[in-house]
Amino acid sequence: MRDEESGLRARLVDVGVELVAREGVQALTLREIARRAGVSHGAPRRHFPTHLELLSAIARRGFAELGERVAAVPGGGDADPRRRIGELARVYLEFASGNPGMYELMFRHDLLESGHLGLRDTSLPLFGVLVDLVGRVRPGTDARAVAGALWANLHGLAQLWRWGSLQLATGSQDFGPLLDTVLTAHLGAGDAR
Repeated sequence: MRDEESGLRARLVDVGVELVAREGVQALTLREIARRAGVSHGAPRRHFPTHLELLSAIARRGFAELGERVAAVPGGGDADPRRRIGELARVYLEFASGNPGMYELMFRHDLLESGHLGLRDTSLPLFGVLVDLVGRVRPGTDARAVAGALWANLHGLAQLWRWGSLQLATGSQDFGPLLDTVLTAHLGAGDAR
């Protein structure tokens, strides 16, 4: 029985992940997830007492995937930290571009603040990687503040790119030059690619 129950929990999250990928955040209702999972509309409440808890479980999958992509970037501790930040920034922007619904869900303030399923514990280590690298590129600065400003800039670039605003404004279909400009603004001149 316990395996069946944990299987249903996983299936509800799987359905939510698929639903957000195909139809976006607005499609993530308890009723629709239950329908697509083939269970009664009340069944999700046995595993996720609130809608926020189910959304948090779905977002956690997004953070896990982004974390895997970040971990797969070669170089580790011995790589040039500025170059590594550039590579990680590109991974972040590609994730946002390729997974717009999940990306939107992952950074919803209400989910991060709710504390459900340790979502902050999943997202903060990714930010910690950025803080560490910024500290290596810009020793003597408040690396957390610089990393926060860099992340905010990347998040804005990802959002505006997704909406098509930056392509229209810049006349370019390549976010690479914009990314280089963002990195230079926060880290100083250097080879970001």
